[in-house]
Amino acid sequence: MTSKKMNKFELILDAAVKVFAENGYHGSQVSKIAKEAGVADGTIYLYFKNKEDILVSLFRERLGELVGKFEASARESATADEALRRICELHYTELEQNPTLAYVTQIELRQSSLELRKAIGQALKPYIDLIENVLVKGMDEGTFRAGTDVKLTRLLIFGAMDEVVTSWLISGRKYSLSGQIENTVSFFLRALKP
Repeated sequence: MTSKKMNKFELILDAAVKVFAENGYHGSQVSKIAKEAGVADGTIYLYFKNKEDILVSLFRERLGELVGKFEASARESATADEALRRICELHYTELEQNPTLAYVTQIELRQSSLELRKAIGQALKPYIDLIENVLVKGMDEGTFRAGTDVKLTRLLIFGAMDEVVTSWLISGRKYSLSGQIENTVSFFLRALKP
């Protein structure tokens, strides 16, 4: 994509996050997204097939950006403990700093069709794989218990962080999400230590 096209693509995705967060996925129309983005309705269809495609692209792009940050952070971490801490820190701070994205990823995803959830699940797979790689690294280092079921544990870790974010949103964001990092990481590490 050219720079101008990429800017419109990003503009539309940013508008979609806001519109989906305000109206819910099912209550949002492509025309509302276009209006929020400051583009003509037809312009949306130059970049996306339909509203579902916008949501899938939104997850793929935004989660792709987050996974890139998670991977960079994990690579910079000397130990698996540190990598797990950095993943949790980024997960909470990124979503705390962008509550509209948090709302769309946490609440709207659960109300989508099975087909849409499968597509979004594919966008999440690299993140789940990253958590698995950190677990394997920890077992190789001897800092995590040998024989840990990494397939199950990666889902437990992701699911726990996911639920903390959802609870924070449902509470009306009455407390600091990033303030939950230490207790979350401490819980994970106590469960994983030999």
